[in-house]
Amino acid sequence: MDDKKLARINELYHKSQNEGLTEEEKMEQADLRNEYIQAVRKNLRGTLNQVSILNPDGTVTELAKKDKH
Repeated sequence: MDDKKLARINELYHKSQNEGLTEEEKMEQADLRNEYIQAVRKNLRGTLNQVSILNPDGTVTELAKKDKH
């Protein structure tokens, strides 16, 4: 997510606290927030895919290859 979109999220937040938002601005804010959350999740998943767990028996499990239950 680029800096312009982050600045717009903050701008809309401050406007909502001070004077309120129009319906269009509320929809824009929701879309931007969803995009931001998706970017954070993608970043977190990328980080977790690089993590390995050392098990008590000495084996190593990579989170990227671990089955999802």
